[in-house]
Amino acid sequence: MMRLYDTKTRKLEPILQSGDQLKIYACGPTVYRYAHVGNMRTFLLLDLITRLAKLNGMQTLVVQNITDVGHLLEDVDDDQDRVVQEAKLLNQDPFALARFFEKAFLEDLERLNIQRADHYPRASETIEEMIKICSILQKNGFAYVGKDGSLFFDAKKSIDYGAISGNKLAELQPGHRFGGESDSSKNFHADWALWKLAPNRSEMVWDSPWGVGFPGWHIECSAMSLQFLGDQVDLHLGGIDLRFPHHENERAQSNSVAGKEVISRWVHGEHLLFDGKKMSKSTGNVLLVSDLIEKKVDPLALRLALMETRYRTQIDLSWDSLFAADRTLKRWRKLIQDVGFRDCEPELKQRGLDILNEDLNSPALIQMLRALEGPQQVAALLWFDQFLALDLDRKPEEIPAKVLQLLEERNQARLSGDWKASDHLREEIKKLGYEVRDTPTGQELV
Repeated sequence: MMRLYDTKTRKLEPILQSGDQLKIYACGPTVYRYAHVGNMRTFLLLDLITRLAKLNGMQTLVVQNITDVGHLLEDVDDDQDRVVQEAKLLNQDPFALARFFEKAFLEDLERLNIQRADHYPRASETIEEMIKICSILQKNGFAYVGKDGSLFFDAKKSIDYGAISGNKLAELQPGHRFGGESDSSKNFHADWALWKLAPNRSEMVWDSPWGVGFPGWHIECSAMSLQFLGDQVDLHLGGIDLRFPHHENERAQSNSVAGKEVISRWVHGEHLLFDGKKMSKSTGNVLLVSDLIEKKVDPLALRLALMETRYRTQIDLSWDSLFAADRTLKRWRKLIQDVGFRDCEPELKQRGLDILNEDLNSPALIQMLRALEGPQQVAALLWFDQFLALDLDRKPEEIPAKVLQLLEERNQARLSGDWKASDHLREEIKKLGYEVRDTPTGQELV
């Protein structure tokens, strides 16, 4: 039985399906720029859990939202959201911009062998459902019209608010930003906008009972989750940064509409660092999947590198760790081609499955696979590639004879200390579409 760490109960919990399918909701991208590899770690978590569920004989129903409107900037008070602001900077239509980056997101999923969700509802196409839910919340006394005419959720009406994050309403300081709205328009500083009026905005606005405006970020996930999965969702996934306030607010909304606990389990993936720093534009260390391709690193090397750290442990990636993962991929694929297909022993299958079922322990599985030898290792690698999804049966690229010749000449030049000739030969190899990387074990083509 699969067990995962539930952020709400703070312990390992069995993951059970409430009906014929395991119903999973996962927070998706805000499509105003390319998703970086830190984002992809969270999206990979969804894929790994889904693949593991299927190995356990479960059927899954997966919904992942596309936030293309309503995600307010954290540092402005002029009703601007991320998509609208980026579109203005680029002088583009915001819907066109959102579709462009949505397509890029789906392409990156494919490059990483991340299976597509069953549904990708867009926030902009779920407005009617959001208005319906907002109306229910207002009718039942959970929402009110603020001083600026926007509709707000009354946080004090929420039962056990803070159960996921540990934050308590009484302890939250005034001035904390919840979605960008000004405190002056709310009854209580921790309340948040369900529907934001936008009298001075013409892009991405809709009519509603409260006036022309757009939905708050948090109501989007409640609406899409309830619409596509109903009021009993087995598992909700997201990055640890969404735990508060987004998931806290989403839970309060959904439970208030349904009159019951909607989400059975909450699972969060930890942050990713690159070269010891959090990825951001300001630090200049944002890494995209396309950057890997430019460096001639197989995108699946990123998948392997991410799996070598458990999902709820912070990971610090580097180019060295990505290059090492790329070498491992090449070595495993060559081994499989050399040895050929083998049937995996039932005992090995069960051992690996038991490892994974205990809080998705992918590092321990990889360690188990590394410890095997010969045909046994090949058989296990191929069988567990259902989970790893590293395309281990892919045939290695055949290197042209001319490249191999130049590579050997460069090796001889390095052995003799002729560094000028070595550099020249590196450039000649590059002209043929290959790059040479020097490693502790020798030369390596990428």
